Amino acid sequence: MKSEHNDLGQGQLAPGDEAVRDSGISAGVRGYLIGLVVSLLLTAASFLVIHDTFLWKPSIPVALGVLAVAQMGIHLVFFLHLSTGPDNANNVLALAFGVLIVSIIIVGSLWIMSHLNHSMMPTERVLDLHQQR
Repeated sequence: MKSEHNDLGQGQLAPGDEAVRDSGISAGVRGYLIGLVVSLLLTAASFLVIHDTFLWKPSIPVALGVLAVAQMGIHLVFFLHLSTGPDNANNVLALAFGVLIVSIIIVGSLWIMSHLNHSMMPTERVLDLHQQR
């Protein structure tokens, strides 16, 4: 009896991996063209969200955020060839570590700025002190 599913090496590829049999220039160009077309469609969708009135105004930043994350995913898969294949584990871990470090820096900076803003003297009090001199 023949097995119905194949190993990863015999027909199933992780997203972003290119088949070994399609190792010519045309396979690489095809992958880049697919990425380019999808990227251009996401960019056009972003401009459409901004300039059209079919979305509720407060939801526009959320829609742009979703389109931006999708755009980053397309770039990672089609242009940087980041995939979930077994030979890309180090690349995925390096990306996750980079995202963690950038997130810590951004959240920490926002927290520090918020704390400093909360601790500052009100502007009216500073003007009063300046006028008393």
